[in-house]
Amino acid sequence: MTGWETTMDARDSDLKKELDATLQTRRELGEEYESALVDSFLEKVDQRIDAAVERRVRRGFAQAQTATARDSRSPRATDSWGERFGFGIVSLVLAVPLSAIGAGTAHLPGLIVTWVGIVGVNAVQAARSNPGLFGSRRRPAEHGDWEG
Repeated sequence: MTGWETTMDARDSDLKKELDATLQTRRELGEEYESALVDSFLEKVDQRIDAAVERRVRRGFAQAQTATARDSRSPRATDSWGERFGFGIVSLVLAVPLSAIGAGTAHLPGLIVTWVGIVGVNAVQAARSNPGLFGSRRRPAEHGDWEG
């Protein structure tokens, strides 16, 4: 039995006990109180229905809020073309003096380190702009899971 079924059985059991108590009270008090007892029992049933509906509405509202929050937190799939173009231009403009400094200071190893850094920065930018570019990973917001 699942937790939900157990909860439903407990609620049904409580309702059955309530009905039994109402019927026992009717037997003890007589038919003149039958209307009041039935109204009282129906009021309790109505309260249980209202509580169940309220729980369902709250649960649905919470799920909608969670979905909205997840959507608002998900990263942008791509940046605009202008942002990518601007990043590339700035990267190339800065590459010239950085290459000169690296080569002038440490010769060939300095030049190699400089260009590894430039390529690394551009690779990170490309991966941020295009999830899944360097592998088969998919975004969890789109597919609900990660693949390796």
